[in-house]
Amino acid sequence: MVLIYLCALVLANLSVSYFGPWVSPINAFLLIGLDLSLRDKLHERWKEHLWSKMFALIVGAGAISFVLNPASINIAIASVIAFIAAGLVDAFVYQRLVSKQWLIKSNASNAAGAAVDSLIFPTIAFGSLMPAIVLLQFAAKVVGGALWSWMLRK
Repeated sequence: MVLIYLCALVLANLSVSYFGPWVSPINAFLLIGLDLSLRDKLHERWKEHLWSKMFALIVGAGAISFVLNPASINIAIASVIAFIAAGLVDAFVYQRLVSKQWLIKSNASNAAGAAVDSLIFPTIAFGSLMPAIVLLQFAAKVVGGALWSWMLRK
């Protein structure tokens, strides 16, 4: 599960670095929706040291992205900052709903994390607020996260 999480995040970072901001909604649906849902699965599994493990995972993905393509430094930094912020929001919402059914807590926390990530990532990565990209990413992450949550529900 950790390897899939890392691969998806690194692939998303590198493809945005290569193709630019307009590929990010596709990544948001396929890869970031997966990462948001896998993060929730890791919440279930990692009872101890959750925060330090998630931090290491996110920073590790940014470092791998940079090592594979040093030109992606802005993307890697934006990814780390956005995913840490989104992870905090995601975890807060997830923990508030911990007694609820998987699909409820996963989708609610994914939507909250997606909102934060969708605003922060493109703004830092591309140096300006891009409302169309923010909205497309948010919608894609929510729909992609719902699909992945449904697939990972067991």
